[in-house]
Amino acid sequence: MLDAVSQQVVLGRARAVAAANQELVATYWAIGRDILIRQGEEGWGTKVTTRLAADLRERFPESKGFSPRNLMFMRALAATWDEQAIVKAPLSQLPWYHHIALIQKLTEPEPRLWYASAAVEHGWSRNVLVHQIESKLHTRTGKSINNFKATLPPSDSDLADHLTKDPYIFDFVTMTDKRNERELEHQLIKHVEKFLLELGQGFAFVGEQVRLVIGGDEFFADLLFYHLKLRAYVVIELKATKFDPGYLGQIGMYMAAVDDLLAHPEDKPTIGLLLCKSKNNVVAEYALRTTQMPIGVSEWKTEIVESLPEEFASTLPSIEELEAELSQDLSSQDPVNQGESP
Repeated sequence: MLDAVSQQVVLGRARAVAAANQELVATYWAIGRDILIRQGEEGWGTKVTTRLAADLRERFPESKGFSPRNLMFMRALAATWDEQAIVKAPLSQLPWYHHIALIQKLTEPEPRLWYASAAVEHGWSRNVLVHQIESKLHTRTGKSINNFKATLPPSDSDLADHLTKDPYIFDFVTMTDKRNERELEHQLIKHVEKFLLELGQGFAFVGEQVRLVIGGDEFFADLLFYHLKLRAYVVIELKATKFDPGYLGQIGMYMAAVDDLLAHPEDKPTIGLLLCKSKNNVVAEYALRTTQMPIGVSEWKTEIVESLPEEFASTLPSIEELEAELSQDLSSQDPVNQGESP
């Protein structure tokens, strides 16, 4: 009985937090809509947000969440989404800080909806969401050169294709001038948590330099993972040079060995992922036609290109500034107005 009641308490709290999130965002959207209407009637020069912020401070002296800056974000929320969109999934399921990130970091509705859906699906925190936006995840997902459609069943090939990226962004890697595979591998293992974040949800780390004995000879696969949804091992080979068709034979041999030596009979065929410093897409496509092993070829980079133009970024307050202004208000309000803590 204790276990059953405890589970109900946990579920009840989760539902309460979700309901509070929805109520907070809906309230902020309604305030933003009213600001838009009043500005439309009086014009920009009348300083509607400044006057309203002052009046709200007088009406609710204990509240710190209605500064002119935060009211501007409420206005931006209402200008970005209509009432139907804001009460439906995925937008209704996102905490307030996630909405701030979407508005501040992106300018187009399609990418905003893409990241909103991904954040709900994968349970991203606000910091993870910001990282994925800044690394332009939506432009990289499913972009690897691969032969999955020809070598895997349709359901598995679609999932495998969606799970790969091109390029992979290893912004946490600090490489010396002499770049080599072993140094890159060392850096990735050193920051394995960030590496797993870049790989995506579902990857479980198995090992590095995994020993494979083939015909009495020893070989070592750079990195070995297991994907929980695909139910398959994933061999990753790191190359600090341009893609060479000869790499396919090496990784293909490792994949066959993993299938025979490590995989469970119920596991799906092992998938290979070649991460090269650069590649010729046409050469990679032709090379992949010569193998029946499911392999993807992607580039890796150590730099992120910001997705938000500098002039747009300067027009809105930062997430950190808004969090500082909202934190006291969110902690002092009753539960129905609580949002996610930063």
